[in-house]
Amino acid sequence: MIFIVVKFLVKPEHADEWPAIVSDYTQATRAEPGNLWFDWSRSVENPNEYVLVEAFRDDGAEPHVQSEHFQQAINGLPQYLQETPRIRNVQLEGDDWDRMGEMTIE
Repeated sequence: MIFIVVKFLVKPEHADEWPAIVSDYTQATRAEPGNLWFDWSRSVENPNEYVLVEAFRDDGAEPHVQSEHFQQAINGLPQYLQETPRIRNVQLEGDDWDRMGEMTIE
């Protein structure tokens, strides 16, 4: 799978409304056949920072970046941001989350 984490530093005046701003983009991406997950979290240390954790099947990322909703996002979302998003993108084995062996709950 292709595992991606992106940090978005949102302008303070848009931080509370960010989930609504990205709602259509989020729903469209989650509906893509190659998408495994697309989950937003808000930083507990910086209320203006959102972290997106997303994963695609190996062949799912290319159709995503070619999609109309992705093109709309890269053109429309920068106006709400303080800086260019920071990203990590890696290829991993499997297609789901692993269990944390050090904290097994039975």
